[in-house]
Amino acid sequence: MKFNKKSALALLFSLTLIVAGCGQNQSASDSGISSANTPVPAETEEAKLNVEVSFYPMYEFTKNVAGDLANVHTLVPAGMEPHDWEPTPQDIASIEKADVLVYNGAGMEFWIDQVTDSLSNAKLIQVEASHGIDLLEGSEEDEHDHEHADTTDTHDHADEATTEEHDHDHDAEAEEGHTHDHDHGGLDPHVWLSPALAVKEVRNIEAGLAQAAPEHAEQFKQNADAYIAKLEALDQDFKAAVADSKRKDFITQHAAFGYLAQEYGLQQVPIAGLSPEQEPSAAQMASVIDFAKEHQVKTIFFETLVSSKVSETIASEVGAKTAVLNPIEGLTEEEIAAGKDYIGVMRENLEALKLALNE
Repeated sequence: MKFNKKSALALLFSLTLIVAGCGQNQSASDSGISSANTPVPAETEEAKLNVEVSFYPMYEFTKNVAGDLANVHTLVPAGMEPHDWEPTPQDIASIEKADVLVYNGAGMEFWIDQVTDSLSNAKLIQVEASHGIDLLEGSEEDEHDHEHADTTDTHDHADEATTEEHDHDHDAEAEEGHTHDHDHGGLDPHVWLSPALAVKEVRNIEAGLAQAAPEHAEQFKQNADAYIAKLEALDQDFKAAVADSKRKDFITQHAAFGYLAQEYGLQQVPIAGLSPEQEPSAAQMASVIDFAKEHQVKTIFFETLVSSKVSETIASEVGAKTAVLNPIEGLTEEEIAAGKDYIGVMRENLEALKLALNE
């Protein structure tokens, strides 16, 4: 599967280069932002930045920082699972014309390096929102060792993305096994599910927007401060809710909640791996079922963007109910129509966890 995806992407980028041209001379800063040149400030106060973001959490964070000072467009469509999404030539053309590109990083966007290396827009500000965050090392062995809490090793992301060229020192990463393919290179990218880490992502985005439009830096800071206050209140509510809960473990559809679990002293027991599209083996299913029976788990969580069949099967086997624990990798059209957002969905997650941890 990897070979086919890489081959398809290579062909896609080759076709795009015919139209867009090739060239890049970008550098990275200490906040995970890269640009070859300082962009020319907007000629008028009315001019807005054009910002492309990879998927929903990046949109939510960026829009709250930018306010009315930017047009923010999400590449991954609503309702689509982003782990295996690939950009079209039209998407690449949109990135080519943008002032700022915001992406999560940590391997979430397996296509990012090939796309950015194909661009000729030397003024594009690239913001890797997870820059500077200690990333969890994920492996199948770690994810399915249910006898111990989820205490996976961390990868010091602050030491990366600070080279003179925006190539992330690919040779060194290859030696360490940290590739940016759709298998995440062994890194857990789901940092946005910890409100405390979401704060760091928001600050990185603020810095990138300020670099793109320094005349609006103070407004970006005010917007970021206001949104971070909401994230910090959410963080405190999570801490209070789990502090004296009856149990600390929860079973979820895929290994998206490692950072949340680490932040609040919980144990994530995932059915599948870092990608929800990964089918658990019979042995993995048996392991989760055994854990659920031994620990008398009464709720099995599932997600909104992928099939809940596996979660329902396990719930039926152990006599548990199912409930939604949303990794917020995207919103459905229905959720958008209902006015839901990151803060609201995270509070729904909090309520679902409170119930499950006190059964």
